[in-house]
Amino acid sequence: MTDIKIIRKNNSIVEVTASGHTGYGESGEDIVCAGVSTLIQSALLGLLNVAKINVKFKVNEETGSLRFTLPEALTAEERHDADVILNTMLCGLQDFYTEYSDFINLEVI
Repeated sequence: MTDIKIIRKNNSIVEVTASGHTGYGESGEDIVCAGVSTLIQSALLGLLNVAKINVKFKVNEETGSLRFTLPEALTAEERHDADVILNTMLCGLQDFYTEYSDFINLEVI
């Protein structure tokens, strides 16, 4: 089971945590785990490399976990860019959750 926790503040996503493997398929062939990981990692890369936001993140490959937190002080442009990137990620995760809720736990606070 992959546990995903998304924290919102003032209607904007400020933190994302994902941990665990979905268990949908064999290691290396788990398309659900790969899809979820791709969505979350792409969002992080978009924040860092496209929006140029100094996001704090931590990855643990052994446990299959990733956590990132946005800085509190963002410009209006950075907040807009972060909202677009992270809400797009959330749309994809919600779609995965609709199809694979036996393998994904998605919590949005």
